[in-house]
Amino acid sequence: MPVRRFRSFEEARQALWTEPDDPALLERLKRLGELARPVDRPRGVFRYRTIGEAKAARNRPSHR
Repeated sequence: MPVRRFRSFEEARQALWTEPDDPALLERLKRLGELARPVDRPRGVFRYRTIGEAKAARNRPSHR
């Protein structure tokens, strides 16, 4: 994604605006919905005896 620069907040606000009939609107909403999806990991902080155990736990599929 390219970096865009704006001279004012109004220019930035206009760049975020999407027309209701814009074909890209559906794709933007889909990406936004994917961000809101819950993360499939157990909650909390876990302690491991070795780095190997921690790496194995990270690669293991979670069980909820």
